[in-house]
Amino acid sequence: MADVVEELRRVLPPEALVTDPDRMESFRYDRAMFCPAGMPAAVVLARETAHVQAAVRVAAAAGVPIVPQGARSGLSGAANAVDGCIVISLEKMDKILAIEPIDRYVVTQPGVFNAVLSRAVAEQGLFYPPDPSSWEFCSIGGNLSTNSGGLCCVKYGVTTDYVLGLEVVLADGRILRTGRKTVKGVAGYDLTKLIVGSEGTLGIITEATLALRPQAASPRTMAALFGSGVAAGEAIVEIIRSGVSLSLLEIMDRTTISAVNSYKRMDLPTEAAAMLIAQSDAGGEAGAADVAAVAKLCRDNGAIECIEADDPAEGELLLEARRAALVALDQLGTTMIDDVCVPRSRLADFIGAVERLSTELDITIGVLGHAGDGNMHPTVVFDAADPSQAERAQIAFDRVMEIGLALGGTITGEHGIGVLKRRWLAEEIGPVAIDVHRAIKAALDPGNLLNPGKVTEDLAL
Repeated sequence: MADVVEELRRVLPPEALVTDPDRMESFRYDRAMFCPAGMPAAVVLARETAHVQAAVRVAAAAGVPIVPQGARSGLSGAANAVDGCIVISLEKMDKILAIEPIDRYVVTQPGVFNAVLSRAVAEQGLFYPPDPSSWEFCSIGGNLSTNSGGLCCVKYGVTTDYVLGLEVVLADGRILRTGRKTVKGVAGYDLTKLIVGSEGTLGIITEATLALRPQAASPRTMAALFGSGVAAGEAIVEIIRSGVSLSLLEIMDRTTISAVNSYKRMDLPTEAAAMLIAQSDAGGEAGAADVAAVAKLCRDNGAIECIEADDPAEGELLLEARRAALVALDQLGTTMIDDVCVPRSRLADFIGAVERLSTELDITIGVLGHAGDGNMHPTVVFDAADPSQAERAQIAFDRVMEIGLALGGTITGEHGIGVLKRRWLAEEIGPVAIDVHRAIKAALDPGNLLNPGKVTEDLAL
């Protein structure tokens, strides 16, 4: 490895290479608290595509594994280092390269934070819909690598729905450019969608062209309080059945509300077992009618109280609470954050099953998520220093995935597989799909150098 590090010094500027163990320590982990991580031999702080390409060529020549990283805000261990690897960090590639208002796209480097990009395009009267709860500290590259969703998914879809094209450094150092900048385009295989969600196992994204929408109207927001999580789940089903067009529909249980109150010094109501937050950006009378319709549906389905935000600032406060939920739960102990998505018709069943599981195992599980698209984030909270709690937490985490699959769902809606869920992938997709995964991996990364050990343990076999 000494020779590899020397070669990196030769091909990279001094500021782009980190070898000090103390500095490299912070590049070992993402935000998944319960995943193994190794120590890299070097960290490359790439400032441009050429730096990524040079580092990949050095690694490929020496057969050294590569772990791409963004803001390390992921929740599955997908960005965790492996021993002796070269970490290639994209956090310094943080420039927005172009915004085209007429053609409605933005060209960006991967290190740009989601919120920074969203605010930049808003200045041009445009809107980038994918907005993970972590939008203030998650990067566009990480969003692309895990195909992130967000609070607006119920109306606007997920990251892949907005990716027009990519620049990708392949495992041998070649640069692949996918997609286009036109509204339509079907030339060849859809390599863009293949790369999106591949968690850095097929290539390293160094530039993205993302579609934009016209800026939405100022939203109307309301909250509904319920005496049980199951009642809230049943109300969600009726809201979806009604066809009302919402731009956001989120849920938080009592555990999550209390955690947010403590963390953010808020005064959210804790007397209820669950709170729904609904929003319409239809504008004017249409938006008001949407919110009124949802409030009536909630009351008809057992809501204790429905509260409409008096002004946009109050609505933003509710969204701030929801965005802070996972960080707030982190303050209670070690967390294992599930990311199960179920058919919306089964949401009440899912919520009830998780509540019973929490009681059965005597373990805290905060239930929150994107209720409008069935993507729930049950978060197991435990004391990692207590062997009994740690064991029960792992059992609870696995059982949540079992429950989701049994209800016709998926083990991940937006956080990805990473290390945390890799043994569950085969359970969901089956042996034929695993064989296809292996074939694709072998075609693009025959040496299994890109993010090895992620997505599934035997992907390169």
